[in-house]
Amino acid sequence: MVMANVTTMSGFLLVVFSNNRELQILHALLFLLIYLLTLTENLLIITITTLDQHLQSPMYYFLKHLSLLDLSFISVTVPQSIENLLTGNGYIAHSQCILQVFFFTSLAWVEVAILTVMSYDRYAAICLPLHYEVIMDPRACKRVVIAVWLSGGISGILYTAATFSITFCRAKIIHQFFCDIPQLLKLSCSNDYLGVIGVAAFMTVLSFICFVSIVFSYVHIFSTVLRIPSIEGRSKAFSTCLPHLFVVSFFLSTGIFEFLRPTSDSPTASDIIISIFYTVVPPTLNPMIYSLRNEAMKGALRKLLLGGEFTRKKTFLSCC
Repeated sequence: MVMANVTTMSGFLLVVFSNNRELQILHALLFLLIYLLTLTENLLIITITTLDQHLQSPMYYFLKHLSLLDLSFISVTVPQSIENLLTGNGYIAHSQCILQVFFFTSLAWVEVAILTVMSYDRYAAICLPLHYEVIMDPRACKRVVIAVWLSGGISGILYTAATFSITFCRAKIIHQFFCDIPQLLKLSCSNDYLGVIGVAAFMTVLSFICFVSIVFSYVHIFSTVLRIPSIEGRSKAFSTCLPHLFVVSFFLSTGIFEFLRPTSDSPTASDIIISIFYTVVPPTLNPMIYSLRNEAMKGALRKLLLGGEFTRKKTFLSCC
């Protein structure tokens, strides 16, 4: 890669992984396999939750949007990284970097928000079953999802405006496989990055509130489940809810840790692995944890793969 004139060039240079060409190609192939797997998983979920009218309850409606989100989230960073690794050129244009920061921060917040909504949906279904259809009626579900996506756009605008109001006066080298905000802040020579810190603090508080809401929902779910006389029923509920709680905790903790820890001029393999944990792993694992372990989803998937016909029965959320 050409390392000259990196201070005055308009774009940025993404420097990551090994300088060994064979290792770069190996990393690119691994990223490509993960990306194709994630696309396949999430497209299957979107397809079956759209076609099968038995999968039109609020839970599946939110799962469809989670899959659309995960598909978009991984597409923000991984394809660009694959191209850079295969070509050996880490250059990313200034406009591309702006778009990457906007979509990454927008979708990261949408991920937190949609997981919070999904936990409340499970709380209402298990703890308030008699009021469930009133609480999660189709109009309310649509409004909530619209609000979630709009709030993501606002988050992205705040982060992007604050980040690119900075004057970059150092060599425009980003030690990451995408335009990572902490790495961009390191390129500033003054205190004009304080706006980003303010936005990050505000979004961290909101994320903490969401996490507390999720924990609150699952604590009530667990207390209700423990009163189920059937051991099999309790086991099934715990095997479903515990992975959900783990995914949320994992995503938030790795993301916050990456943002708060000091940046390094010579990142180690562990630095890259941490960033992969909150950019690549969640979109890949979410379909397996939230959807593909579900018996109704498995049945619909078999029907799709075997060429069966989906029923057109009108159900609770079929209007969404």
